Order: sequence, then C-alpha cells, then structure tokens
Amino acid sequence: MAEPKKRLTSSRSGNRQSHDALKPKSLNTCSNCKQSVIPHRVCQNCGFYRGKKVLSMKEELKTKSKEQEEFKDE
Repeated sequence: MAEPKKRLTSSRSGNRQSHDALKPKSLNTCSNCKQSVIPHRVCQNCGFYRGKKVLSMKEELKTKSKEQEEFKDE
C-alpha cells in the first residue's frame, strides 16, 4: 500500500478542511406574509410562490370539508 513520503503539515490539512465548515442557510422573505422562506421554495405559511397562490393550505382544506359536510346534511 502506498505510504506518503512526507508528513502533511497542519497548514496544508487546514487548507483542505477549510471547505468542510457548515454554511448558514440563506433565507428570503415571502412577498405575501413576510415570513422567512428558503429561496425557490413555496412558502409553508401561506402557500404562495412568486406572488401566486400555488398550494392550498391545511386550514383551507379543513374549512372546505366542513362546508361540504354541512351541505350534505341539508
């Protein structure tokens, strides 16, 4: 098995390891509700993406299902 001829210096190891650090996530604000959002993702709070409604949220689904049940009862 190959063995290194010389020991790696700490500065060489440090230069290699300098790219291993975790970087903080970049966040933008939602144009509709002003919450923090990961770029290029749908807002989990309101369901908007680039100013357009693309997701119907759970609360809306609950209200729609309640309305349908009330309509069936009548």
